[in-house]
Amino acid sequence: MDKTVGIVGLGIMGGAIARNLIERGWHVVGFDTDAGKCAELAEAGVAIVESVAHVARNVPIIMTSLPTPAAVESVAKQIVESGAPPRIVVELSTLTLADKLRFEATLKAAGHIALDCPLSGTGAQAKMRDLIVYASGDSAAIAKCAPLFADFGKQSADLGTFGNGSRMKFVANHLVAIHNVATAEAMILAERAGLDPKLVVEMVGPGAGGSRMFQMRAPMMVEGKYEPATMKVSTWKKDMAIIAEFAGDVGVETPMFTLTQPVYTQAMAMGLGDQDTASVFEVLKKNIVKGAKSGN
Repeated sequence: MDKTVGIVGLGIMGGAIARNLIERGWHVVGFDTDAGKCAELAEAGVAIVESVAHVARNVPIIMTSLPTPAAVESVAKQIVESGAPPRIVVELSTLTLADKLRFEATLKAAGHIALDCPLSGTGAQAKMRDLIVYASGDSAAIAKCAPLFADFGKQSADLGTFGNGSRMKFVANHLVAIHNVATAEAMILAERAGLDPKLVVEMVGPGAGGSRMFQMRAPMMVEGKYEPATMKVSTWKKDMAIIAEFAGDVGVETPMFTLTQPVYTQAMAMGLGDQDTASVFEVLKKNIVKGAKSGN
């Protein structure tokens, strides 16, 4: 396989993926609208180019990791307008199914193959290659990308029809939302019970009550340090809206998930938008203090 790949979007995820690929012998051609990110990744060995079109013209496979539907749509149009020969374009972002299908249609009209491949994992997990790739779309293209996925993730699977990757991601993130708030609630309970929080992390994490979110976020809650964010609250709020829309579209009630939404909303109101989602611990702690003062 030609170990040349392009990455458009060098943020928390895209940047970590780029670094891992370079370490494993890939030539990574990258672009981001943020000059600071470009400079940082250039130092890590990414060949920074001046536009999406330059990426498209120089690599057989392009990966996109972008923050908004508008950015994804714009990048798809720029790939089309670049005049590049048929490319495989791997979309890694968390978007609505409608946004993903629009991305696919735009690229398909110009002969490109789009894959819907959202990732399960945080920015911290991306650094450690602890990601799962939910790949969906053209099976031959997914098979061609398997070595690429293996060099920045721990597992990938061909989930079939384009869009199934996003559907799987929505299910996974539904659980993440719940487990994160449950972790905060459990750590508040432990704190109020007078337990050593570090011992709680050590003993609960590996046990039956533990979860990946507990293992990753409980230590941050103990330290009260939520930066650098592995997933910003503001970004997560966007993802939660997508999950809620998806659940509504398939006609499923999600009472546990729904109960977590006000917690993240309050985190935003408290100015924690740029903090890691582990900061919901501060929301619950504030609510407990408020309840105690009111006598509830």
